[in-house]
Amino acid sequence: MRLHVYILTTLFLVAGGIGFAQEGKISRADKKFDQYAFVDARKIYLDVVEKGYESADLFQKLADSYYFNAEYTSAEVWYKKLIDQYQEEIQPEYYFRYAQTLRALKNYELSDAMMTKFNQLKDTDTRATLFAESPDYLREISEYKKSKYILEDIRSINSRYSDFAPTEFEGRLIFASSRDSGGGVRRIHKWNNQPFLDLFQTRVGEESGSFSKPSKFNKQLNSKFHESTTTFSKDGNTVYFTRNNYTKGTYKKDKNGTNKLKIYKSTREEGKGWTEAVELPFNSDEYSTAHPSLNADNTKLYFASDMEGTVGLSDIWVVDILEDGTYGTPVNLGPSINTEGRETFPFMSKNGNLYFASDGHPGLGGLDVYVTSFQSQSDEQEIINVGKPINSSYDDFTFILNDDTKIGYFASNRKTGMGSDDIYRFLQEEIPCDILVKGKVLDKESGAPIQGATVQLLDSENQVVSSMLSEANGDYNFDTANCEEQYIVRAIKETFNGDEVVFVTPDESTTITNNLQLELTQKPIEVGDDLTILLDLNPIYFDFDRFNIRPDAALELEKVISVMKQYPNMVIDARSHTDSRGIDSYNLSLSDKRAKSTVEYIIDQGIESHRISGAGYGETQLVNDCGNDSNCSEEEHQLNRRSEFIVIKK
Repeated sequence: MRLHVYILTTLFLVAGGIGFAQEGKISRADKKFDQYAFVDARKIYLDVVEKGYESADLFQKLADSYYFNAEYTSAEVWYKKLIDQYQEEIQPEYYFRYAQTLRALKNYELSDAMMTKFNQLKDTDTRATLFAESPDYLREISEYKKSKYILEDIRSINSRYSDFAPTEFEGRLIFASSRDSGGGVRRIHKWNNQPFLDLFQTRVGEESGSFSKPSKFNKQLNSKFHESTTTFSKDGNTVYFTRNNYTKGTYKKDKNGTNKLKIYKSTREEGKGWTEAVELPFNSDEYSTAHPSLNADNTKLYFASDMEGTVGLSDIWVVDILEDGTYGTPVNLGPSINTEGRETFPFMSKNGNLYFASDGHPGLGGLDVYVTSFQSQSDEQEIINVGKPINSSYDDFTFILNDDTKIGYFASNRKTGMGSDDIYRFLQEEIPCDILVKGKVLDKESGAPIQGATVQLLDSENQVVSSMLSEANGDYNFDTANCEEQYIVRAIKETFNGDEVVFVTPDESTTITNNLQLELTQKPIEVGDDLTILLDLNPIYFDFDRFNIRPDAALELEKVISVMKQYPNMVIDARSHTDSRGIDSYNLSLSDKRAKSTVEYIIDQGIESHRISGAGYGETQLVNDCGNDSNCSEEEHQLNRRSEFIVIKK
């Protein structure tokens, strides 16, 4: 039993035409079903069906009894009967569960058809929206290639039962297992007829990576009910873990008679070992909290729950751990992560990447593992399916990764394993992203190569990443670009107007070719020339009534800076002009502030202060007759709103 936080939605009994004896059987089965005793409930439902009685509710619960135990082949049989025979009675959720079942069986075409139907019936559901927004989700998942994983089924520690929830701890691997460890009465959980889970440990060879024979982790922490999903503090002296609602020998249930899951904490005392576990203060008898994961500095605890405020069957939450050891108020991680489905088993890596399992986001089937670079509760979080081979068409969950060693573990119930759930180890290898930016600098008119042009590669902040002179054949090349970033490649040369190309690099290694074409100017740069004209600068715009440098203006100023770096003795005067509208004195003041802001920006980019001056002239140097009280068009006024960069020394 994987302790997925399966909180079932309300199912309505449709029992018309069922005899009194069968009603009694179904009533007993429903009670077991509501207590998650799926195997026992299933036996009764199947017996009723064999007697010839059918209903939408009966098929729903039969299918669910297989679905929630990941027995997808059998679940598909009963969901199909439900869809075929009771379309008018079923809830939209069953189209989703049928679609998930079909994905697990790799019948993606029919699964997509069921998701389309689900979207038609419940288009406000996040799961429906995500599916509609990603019609090519299988291709998108397969194209995620930032990392590759070398997988190993750890058969030396897996059993024929359920093994999952691995955690690294002091040279050991701690995990949950329902295996028979011998030496006592085996208690069977009625969800899936497997023994209850305990925490186990195995030592991992530092050099060989081999595993010792698994043994019980700690008798103080293991109880006669379920324990799983551990997370340890960085000093190793505190552990949080999941257990059934069982505290100090008392087994508690909610108002409906269901035993929920809770997060417990134990500390290690020198010479005494682990203390008796205590439950966290935000637990409740009425909802489940489970699957804790600490962040790197132990100030936050991530977990799964169906507490009030949960969007789906289970959501991922976070709570602050305060300096005095108390806890803040749990916070839901929000709609970018949580859907109306199951989000569970969070893991926060040292580098701040949040991994979690979900069946609500588009995936390969069952629970898939997803990752997001998590910094805050943002509606704009990018959620990425980590793809194969971590994910499969079955349930893949309890993913952990050591960012230092690049070794990680996860669990899956895929059919290649030994038991119902198996633990897999993997090595994460980063796929190198090598971007080569190259091209030629050419004469725009003749197409001939230009030698000796200064070619620069600039990042999105207009900072020069690399610079070189074009070769005799006009070639240039840079190997310093990164994937998925914006760059500018620019070429300038005396007596030519410059050229540049803005581009964004892809997410994988490639070569990007950009040819740059320079146009010969009528004359070389001379004292008195305006660089605005010679460089064919776009207008230097400022926000209304402001004088800060906007990003689009910064791009144009970088061209001026490039020329000044090419001509180290050049001195220029930056002049700002306005049109005649507005108060004369205000225009003069505003233009002066804009000119000085321009000068300050250029100095900040590495140009010596003695090489640039600036002043504003307001409306005192109009280029046409559009003075005060004139009746000029907007285009005519625009001619007067200009910046000049006059060369006063070459």
